[in-house]
Amino acid sequence: MTARYCSLAQQPAPAFTPGLAAERHSALIAGGRMWANQTVLHYYFFDDDTDGSVIPVPGSGATKRVSWVGAKDQRDVVRECFREWQDLGIGVSFTEVGDRSEAELRIGFQLGDGSWSTVGKDALQVGLHERTMNFGWDLTAPGERGTALHEIGHGLGMLHEHQSPFAGIHWDDEAVYADLAGPPNFWSRDRTFFNILRKLDSREVNGSVWDPQSIMEYPFEAGLILEPEQYRAGLNPPGTLSAADKEYVLRWYPSAEARPAPALVPFRSVPLGLAPGEQADFVVEPPETREYTVGTFGESDALVVLFEERDQEPRYLTGEDDGGTPRNATIKARLVKGRRYFVRVRLYSSWGSGETAVMCW
Repeated sequence: MTARYCSLAQQPAPAFTPGLAAERHSALIAGGRMWANQTVLHYYFFDDDTDGSVIPVPGSGATKRVSWVGAKDQRDVVRECFREWQDLGIGVSFTEVGDRSEAELRIGFQLGDGSWSTVGKDALQVGLHERTMNFGWDLTAPGERGTALHEIGHGLGMLHEHQSPFAGIHWDDEAVYADLAGPPNFWSRDRTFFNILRKLDSREVNGSVWDPQSIMEYPFEAGLILEPEQYRAGLNPPGTLSAADKEYVLRWYPSAEARPAPALVPFRSVPLGLAPGEQADFVVEPPETREYTVGTFGESDALVVLFEERDQEPRYLTGEDDGGTPRNATIKARLVKGRRYFVRVRLYSSWGSGETAVMCW
């Protein structure tokens, strides 16, 4: 029986500034979906009777609502898998929240809709009342726990391993299309190409070599892979986190103990008409919220992320890449009186990082 596969939504190719330096272009492709290290990712399980999808009833012309709410045993599997990723010692942490407005990752359990996830920061483009991750079958069934580990891997920014150009897989294309067109997946040719046959850019894959044991690798039946020869009889990853999975995710999200001391990043504040290099407090006057330019940062190409601190935890608010223009990474945000914010900066040229606090009182 063909396995049930994760299906990623097709996304348009990212647009970059014309004339972007090759090194910078590679950095943006490689890390464009990755979270800033030390981010706390909040996850939420849809729990309201009104949370669901309206789908057609075949052959009747009618529609019905299918719930996104998952049973406790399903939610517990996902919780355990978040902990398993966390226990690798990565620099990103996970916290369950009961308010969807505080969650970057919003999880549903719509049966029949497949299992899928947005990839990394793509979750931030999804509407507040929409899912960023779904589980479409029973996670407590034998061998299905790996589905939750796999989708959380996508949530961290990882892509499908079998699409790595380093894999050297030569497919029997028509056999793959035919296999995925039938049960239990019923995929179109476009979906099959996007999720299986399409090769990723070498700069966005999970590592510099193919890992057939990765949690991000699909299993495949005999007759779909022609080369490498040893997989003609099928490819059967164990459905667990591999050593290479751990190496890759720790490279992007090193633990606090493994990180070098952060580089000092200048903070240039220009919200109140100040000249670059001058300093000022951020004071929010009545009305209690107001739009300010938070700042322009860095001595080279930079990624700038604004966090709000709640209960001594950072909550991602907004971020901006300078698009390849040095010393011009600027973000705007609505700052609220009485709350504490901070900005995290990552420089691509040196991969250094730094922070500055912003208090509105």
